[in-house]
Parts: sequence; C-alpha cells; structure tokens
Amino acid sequence: MDTNLIENSIRPIALGRNNYLFAGSHDAAQNAAIIYSLLATCKLHELNAYDWLKYVITVMPTFPASRIQELLLQNWKSLITVP
Repeated sequence: MDTNLIENSIRPIALGRNNYLFAGSHDAAQNAAIIYSLLATCKLHELNAYDWLKYVITVMPTFPASRIQELLLQNWKSLITVP
C-alpha cells in the first residue's frame, strides 16, 4: 500500500505545528495560524493566494466598509478577473 498522498496532505499541518512552537509569543502563533487558514481557504477555492492578498492589501485603504463582503475569498473569485 502506498500512503504518499495522505502523507503529503498532512505534512503542512505537522510542519505548522512544529513552527508554532517557535513563533515567539502566543499572539504571533495565532497570527501565523490565521495566515495559514487564509492560504488554505485560497487553495480550497482554487485562488492564487498572492493575487488575492495583493489585491486586498492594495484596495484596503480606500475600500468602503459597506462592501467588505466582496473581499472575502468565496466572493472574490466571481467578482474580480485577474489577468
């Protein structure tokens, strides 16, 4: 039996768990976990994480709070076409 697919799918979790030990503080570890979650959600929705993050950081200073739902990962793919 070959378990390479399963091992490869859980490897990031094990690496992250090891990295959290050396995050510097509890808050830093929580911030790292948030970023891991955002990147995993990008992967789930088949988005390029770099494109999404670049767009959000670029428009954030002038983006109206009433339209914040558009920046969520599950909504962004259908609203923005990135070349």
